Amino acid sequence: GPVRPSSCRFAPRQPSSDDRPSASFPARRTRDRCDGVHDVRAFVAVIGALLISAHIATRRLAKFADATILSVAAVLNGIGYVFIVRLRPDLANKQAAWTAVGIACYIATLIVVREAKRLQYSRYTFFFAGIALLLAPLIPGIGYERNGSRIWARLGPITFQPGEVAKLTLALFFASYLVEKRELLAVAGRKVFGIHIPEFRHLGPIVLAWGFSIAVMVAEKDLGSSLLFFTLFVVMLWVATGRTAFLGLGLVLFGAGATTSYHLFGHVRTRVSTWLDPWINASGSGYQLVQSLFAFGSGGLAGAGLAQGRPGRIPAAYNDFIIAAIGEELGLFGTTAVLLCFLLLVGAGLRIALRADTAFDKLLAVGLTTILGMQTFIIVGGVTRVVPLTGVTLPFVSYGGSSLVVNYVLLALLARISHDANARLGESAPLTWWQRRKAKRAVKVAVIDDAGHGSGNDDETRILGGSA
Repeated sequence: GPVRPSSCRFAPRQPSSDDRPSASFPARRTRDRCDGVHDVRAFVAVIGALLISAHIATRRLAKFADATILSVAAVLNGIGYVFIVRLRPDLANKQAAWTAVGIACYIATLIVVREAKRLQYSRYTFFFAGIALLLAPLIPGIGYERNGSRIWARLGPITFQPGEVAKLTLALFFASYLVEKRELLAVAGRKVFGIHIPEFRHLGPIVLAWGFSIAVMVAEKDLGSSLLFFTLFVVMLWVATGRTAFLGLGLVLFGAGATTSYHLFGHVRTRVSTWLDPWINASGSGYQLVQSLFAFGSGGLAGAGLAQGRPGRIPAAYNDFIIAAIGEELGLFGTTAVLLCFLLLVGAGLRIALRADTAFDKLLAVGLTTILGMQTFIIVGGVTRVVPLTGVTLPFVSYGGSSLVVNYVLLALLARISHDANARLGESAPLTWWQRRKAKRAVKVAVIDDAGHGSGNDDETRILGGSA
């Protein structure tokens, strides 16, 4: 084979389409290796500076915030970028640019939102903004269809998914409205099928917002977002009222809606049949899912090694199926580590909700955490055949600018809620390395002075050991 340049150590494997050697393949492979190295080094330099600036901004603007969420998000973002470079080097620069935009929006959110509870006074602004965003892909000249789903909008040179932004606006509306009406919603109204339902005049606006979002998502053939909005609505209603009957009612409504959609829409029947048995049409509608299962199987426990697998066989492996690429090259251990990162994010979000003082902060933190957790479950469950495949992005890992930017804004809102809660509880911000070093020096000087110029070394050792 060709001699590898000494500066190229990262070697993404890019076999030819039929896996047979060709005359142009060695030169192209060497060039791709070098490009991958430079992209990764550029990302480490640029994104490292951006994350440091995000950390500094958090320390300045929300110094009492939970330190887990930004750190875990940075790890997931880095893993995703490495695999995007591996699978689609031509998209690496775009993903790095969107990461910069996302971190800039994270910092801007911390600057603008000084208190999360003030957002509840703009509930109907968020309501109408969410409805407008959901309708945008259906407007001729603005929205357009891609890969069978009409969820994209184009404004000049920028293309984005308005539904990603609508998740945040509707979560803000649900939280603010439920805070105002939670006592009325918790009061038993009419009894339907053995379940006490609140008066419709109190429940009507939020049901209207939920129903409209579901209808629009069905019209756009975006089943993943429909399921996400439905779960967000049910979970926030349950948390606000404390009535478990709403969970049962939600399951009944979900079953009825899923059955109706199966009989009315052909693309829903295709997704369900592919989920039940992808091998029937392994070269057609089931090809993507079958290849992902092969990828997980060939990865084993430890994986084939970074850039040593063949995840390029999976269509859209850099996007919806990026967890399958991780499973092939990092194995069960690597996939479990990624899922544990998401578990840490969800756990941190729920802890923030428990510690929040105001009802709005609690509900908003629960809603934002539900978005992260449910979106992860939908796409990972779809790729692994736990649930039918619906096609959403894996937060912070998959390629996509809209999702990445919105998720960083979501993190900033969680950080602000965490800061407000910890500040009210009177907790001190964690000490920096320099502050810890100064404290140890002060303890050492105090011990020496009290012991009479070093006569109390045992006490000094004991106190310093305890402080460490």
